[in-house]
Amino acid sequence: MKVVEEQALPPRSPAYADTAKRTRIRYVVLSMLLVATILNYVDRSALGIVAPGLSKGLALDRMQMGELFAAFGLAYSIALVPGGVLTDVLGSRVAYALSLVGWSFATFTQGLATGYHMLLGSRLAIGALEAPAFPSNARAVTLWFPARERGFATSVYVMGQYIGTPLFTGLLLWISAAYGWRAVFFVTGGFGILFSLIWYRVYRDPHRHAGVNAAELQYINDGSTSAHKPREKFDWRMALKLLSYRQILAICLGKFCNNTLLVFFTTWFMTYLIEARHMSMIKVGIFQALPFIGATLGILLAGSLSDFFIRRGVSISTARKAPLIIGTLLGASIVLVNFVESNEAVIAILTIAFFAQGVGSMSWAAVSEIAPRQYVGLTSSVTSLAANLAGITTPLMIGYITHQTGHFYWALNLMGAICLLGALSYSVLLGRLSRIEL
Repeated sequence: MKVVEEQALPPRSPAYADTAKRTRIRYVVLSMLLVATILNYVDRSALGIVAPGLSKGLALDRMQMGELFAAFGLAYSIALVPGGVLTDVLGSRVAYALSLVGWSFATFTQGLATGYHMLLGSRLAIGALEAPAFPSNARAVTLWFPARERGFATSVYVMGQYIGTPLFTGLLLWISAAYGWRAVFFVTGGFGILFSLIWYRVYRDPHRHAGVNAAELQYINDGSTSAHKPREKFDWRMALKLLSYRQILAICLGKFCNNTLLVFFTTWFMTYLIEARHMSMIKVGIFQALPFIGATLGILLAGSLSDFFIRRGVSISTARKAPLIIGTLLGASIVLVNFVESNEAVIAILTIAFFAQGVGSMSWAAVSEIAPRQYVGLTSSVTSLAANLAGITTPLMIGYITHQTGHFYWALNLMGAICLLGALSYSVLLGRLSRIEL
């Protein structure tokens, strides 16, 4: 009997895609996006973690600390649109690697600071160099995940905003107590530099990644942006054109309002617990983690439920908008801390408010649904620019109010009012989500 040897199909052929089990390289990419985002937020939040000791060591008052916190937001906001352009031009692999090594080195230099002005320079550098990070995240998710998984993927990397602090604050507080606040910046900056090398070595877009097979490529490209579509020549006028769309304006305002709470928790939160609530360092080490865990659960729940409802036939517009409205509205509950005395009740309220902020952070998935396919990075940058204006206004607002009044009462009330404005923007101004075609 003549034996006919079966010829192996090429791993990237259409026939192979129909018969082979698809690879799961997209989840490896997602895990790297999560790690990069954790490093992003640990580095930008490290100043807030060591703020009580650093401000005493360098004799800085609350206004100066507010300015240092805001310096990051100022530089980040200015650099966001150029960062999105850089992402669209260079791609996520190169843009993210340059961003990672740059901001990590700037974080390291904070440990060398001898006064206000050197710290200010380092904070400005960190803000500018972190700008390509979230546009790179959005671009990578758009290329690597089909629409039905994009909500979950977005929630996973956005989760990095929240889990880094509860995971590492205790360690960083110990490092600060044992070796001084400067060591915190040396450690966090050093890890970022190391990971930038790992990212550049491992990451590729789907059609360039050696580990992805045709089955996974076919699954990814089912309804998502084509990885093979050539980049169009960038036109600066497109940034202004995007702002002429009601959807973009509504998301910009909503993200700004929702981000106000996030900035509070990554800047003034530790100072609030220690100086306004007079908690011991032991209690702070335990309690500070709970709101961040709440926010982590919020973003995961919002992303999973959003994708679930889409799979069950609910429109993408409704599934993506509902978390934004509910989360931003519930975030206004932060004002309740002004009316309780118990530290346990304060932490419970803050946990609920930050949980809500995490739910409202699903706006990144909404951006992925409306962004013009050739300008995903730019659209992410424009909306992120609006969100990160809160990185300027919130620290300055809190610093000024607490400096003038001596307490956080009116600062917290104002944050609650801003959350209500965000809920109004998402519910009334946003309208139906649909892809913008240019």
